[in-house]
Amino acid sequence: MRILAFVGYQASGKSEASKVARSMGISVVMMGDVVREETEKRGLPQDDEHVGEVAKDLRAKEGMDAIAKRCVPRIEKISASLVVVDGIRGSAEVERFRQVFGDKFILVSVECPENIRYERMLGRKRSDAAPDEKFFKMRDERENKFGLGDAMKMADVVIKNTGSIEDFRDRIKELLAVNQKQRRGG
Repeated sequence: MRILAFVGYQASGKSEASKVARSMGISVVMMGDVVREETEKRGLPQDDEHVGEVAKDLRAKEGMDAIAKRCVPRIEKISASLVVVDGIRGSAEVERFRQVFGDKFILVSVECPENIRYERMLGRKRSDAAPDEKFFKMRDERENKFGLGDAMKMADVVIKNTGSIEDFRDRIKELLAVNQKQRRGG
């Protein structure tokens, strides 16, 4: 099994990449699901503030790789040639996945300038979308405290997402198809 993990800032295209994977029949493990489930277990609202606090708390109590550690069993349960992981937030998570999966783990950084990401976020209708530009920047800063920028620097593959959504989807499909074929072939 190969594990292709996406890392990037909010509204960079990680979720879109995961949608492409699902449309190709590839299993996707959402790291954010771990945090949302823990937030629900604690009886807290599923808004950005509470989900962010739970993520911070998990990392403080269980280590900066806490969410990755909780995702490993989910990944290992999947019987497939390729699994996509969406939502890496820090270098400790990358290190955990590399420790567990070795060279079967491929990190893909989805990169997009802040101004384009902000415009995209405004078009979203997601409950965790930032209400304004100040909050958007604060969220990027919070992610950097988790080590997001460092994790992006560790990427094996970089995909710039500055063009059309169709172009981005095509590049993701190509990347996923190549990794499915490589695994089947050897």
